[in-house]
Amino acid sequence: MKIWFDILTPKQLLFFDQMLHRLKRDHQILCTSRRYGEVSRLIRIRGNDVIFVGSFGGPTLYSKLMASAIRLRGLLPLVRDFSPDVAVSFCSPEAARISFGLGVRHIAFNDTPYSPALRLCLPLSQKLLTPWLLSLDDISKMGIPKKDIIQYRAIDAAITLQARRIRHDRLPMKHDRTNILVRAVEEQAAYHNVSCTTIPIIQQMDAEFPDANIVVITRYPEQRKAFRKILSDRIRVIGMSYDGRDLLDNTDVFVGSGGTMTAESALMGVPTISYNAVPNVVEEFLISQELAVREIEPAGVASRLRTLLESESDWKRRAKQTLDMMEDPYPKLLAILNT
Repeated sequence: MKIWFDILTPKQLLFFDQMLHRLKRDHQILCTSRRYGEVSRLIRIRGNDVIFVGSFGGPTLYSKLMASAIRLRGLLPLVRDFSPDVAVSFCSPEAARISFGLGVRHIAFNDTPYSPALRLCLPLSQKLLTPWLLSLDDISKMGIPKKDIIQYRAIDAAITLQARRIRHDRLPMKHDRTNILVRAVEEQAAYHNVSCTTIPIIQQMDAEFPDANIVVITRYPEQRKAFRKILSDRIRVIGMSYDGRDLLDNTDVFVGSGGTMTAESALMGVPTISYNAVPNVVEEFLISQELAVREIEPAGVASRLRTLLESESDWKRRAKQTLDMMEDPYPKLLAILNT
């Protein structure tokens, strides 16, 4: 069987890692992506066999639409020549549109029902695989019948944590200091419509924890430049040029916006604070399982951070218990591919 995977983000690259590894044993695989800072760096670091077509559209609706149109034109001859039997993506609008146009089945994954991309993708998809936490009623409103939605008992971070690991010799962490890792909020995604809250939180931590090693992972060159200009020189502002698990292994407390890395940190048993920039059911699940705590205001984050650093709690035991109940979605994907 010929299978085309369109992979657009670092999370998707890690999510599909083990699935691709297993499928390559018996099937022909085409992997495509787009030029986009974090995913491009991660693909280079991991040595994945991926063809880049097009680029990330940036912050405006016009630039996103233009980038998508250009990418469609670039992908079409490549996919036509490969002639896939089925396409798989994390709700890539280009993958769904080309699959529909060429008469190819499209199988979608997704765990963000608030993403506008679903309205473009799901009406053109034959099946959707999604975590059991998501409401079937909410998802089906995006254009796919409930009978075509297959749920698996796992959050996607449990899958990304199973990806092949790439070790780094030089990390921005310091063994003789308290290490606080901060993930900057996503500012350019189509679903994001709130102002940046990361900088005031970091400034509060900088003032209250002068001896800590504070490392901030940004998402874009523009964001990185702005953070370095605004924040004090002692704050380490970096891009994601590492395997996130290596960073988290050496982190005392993680502060995230409630997305993928927040979930990964929580499932690794790292004390985790979510400032909940984009409210979602996965973050709510982590809070309910006492795998993360939520603080939105800078003073509240700093106060909770102090409490976590001074107290002892069995974070790793709770994380392992939660991970052990998670289901691998690969058998469900395989069953769909074989029907």
